[in-house]
Parts: sequence; structure tokens; C-alpha cells
Amino acid sequence: MAGSNTSEIRIAGNGRLYVAAAGTAVPTAFSDTPTADWGAAWKNLGYTSGEGVTFSKKDKLEAVDSWQTISPVHFVYSDRDLTLKFTLLQFNEDTLPFFMGGGSVKPVEGGTGVFEYKIADRAYADIRALGLEFTDVRASDGSVVTYRFGIPRGQVTASDDIKLGRKAPAQLGITFQALASAEGDSLGGFVMKDAAYAV
Repeated sequence: MAGSNTSEIRIAGNGRLYVAAAGTAVPTAFSDTPTADWGAAWKNLGYTSGEGVTFSKKDKLEAVDSWQTISPVHFVYSDRDLTLKFTLLQFNEDTLPFFMGGGSVKPVEGGTGVFEYKIADRAYADIRALGLEFTDVRASDGSVVTYRFGIPRGQVTASDDIKLGRKAPAQLGITFQALASAEGDSLGGFVMKDAAYAV
């Protein structure tokens, strides 16, 4: 709806992050059980820090100058970055390899309840799909709206330092960047259950 409308203000009051094999589609079915909607292919990454997720889309434009003018006559798009930045609070078989760049957690032979994760001696491309879901309660009528965002192909491009101390939980700070796939395919996309978009 055009114009000022407080019912279209969105606050991501509750959300979750999922990871899956590259190319996995974000679900378009909505029920009262988000875990069932996302299915077994998507792994819930669990608790994140209270700051939630920082969504960033940055385009770089190069100016085309001319001899006849002092202002650019055209712009050329030279770069597009689509990233999600967040901090995971849980350490498990899904989050640690995701943060570290691939591999897997394995049980130690002969050790009950003992596991190991080995960091590779060089970096490998760890391409994944990333899903985000958040819900909000519309102030106008109390109805719940749900937004989902997915990146079909991307990888962790930055990992924050892990601080180990007695006054705060250890945290896995991650920057995940979208990768292009086939020509014409999207870097990411939204699926919304929100009456505000009804025509």
C-alpha cells in the first residue's frame, strides 16, 4: 500500500538461521512449525547473539567521464556484494565446521563421547546454501508475518576471532557472502507470508 502505514513496519523480533547443501531451495510452505517447513535438508544453526543478523547489499559503480562535462555521463556496475553477518553462540557438529570452512566432526576411535575436528592445512571452497527466517507481529491487527531469505550459493568469507574467557560465551562470528551461479540466476531472494504485499 502506498503512503504512510504503520502496519508495514517490520521488526525482526524472533529469527533463526539455517544451512544446507548448495542449491537447496528456501521453503515456500508456511505452517505453525517452522522446523517442519524447512525440512531435514536444512540444519538449524541454533542460538545467535542478540544483535541478530546484519544484511548488506553493496553495489560498486564506476563513473564514465567525458571531456565535454564535469559530471559523469554514465555509470558502469563493476561489483555487487550480498552478505549476511551474524554470530553463532552454539558449538556443535554443524556450527564448528561451518565457521572453520568445511570438514566434519568425527568420533575418536575407542573414545566414548570423544570427538575431533581437524582444521585443514589449506583453505577449500565450502559452498553452502544459507537460509534466514524472522517473524514479526503486526501492530495494527496482531497477525504474525514471516519473512524468509535464502542465498542458494555462498560461503563464509570472514570469521571473527574467538575470544575464550570466563565472563562471556565463546562466539562464532561469521560473514557469509553470496556467489553467482548460472547466468540470470539470483544471488538470493525473499519469500514472505505478509498481507502487506497483496495487490
